[in-house]
Amino acid sequence: MNLRLINIGFGNVVSANRIISIVSPESAPIKRIITVARDHNKLIDATYGRRTRAVIITDSDHVVLSAVQPETVGQRVLSHDEDSDD
Repeated sequence: MNLRLINIGFGNVVSANRIISIVSPESAPIKRIITVARDHNKLIDATYGRRTRAVIITDSDHVVLSAVQPETVGQRVLSHDEDSDD
């Protein structure tokens, strides 16, 4: 198994193999997911006080908040996939 780490901003990384989804935080269901994760101590805030732009949901039910756009994180995951194929 190959460990691939994705930069989510400010020197923070997430294992690409654990990511289920990368979504925008504006919708009510995502806000509820964030609240539930906070209540269950499963929330990781990697925004460094900046505005949350991406919410990363992992297979371990952890929720990671990032100040990087979801499209940017998604592109980093895809570019990592292409690099590993070579």
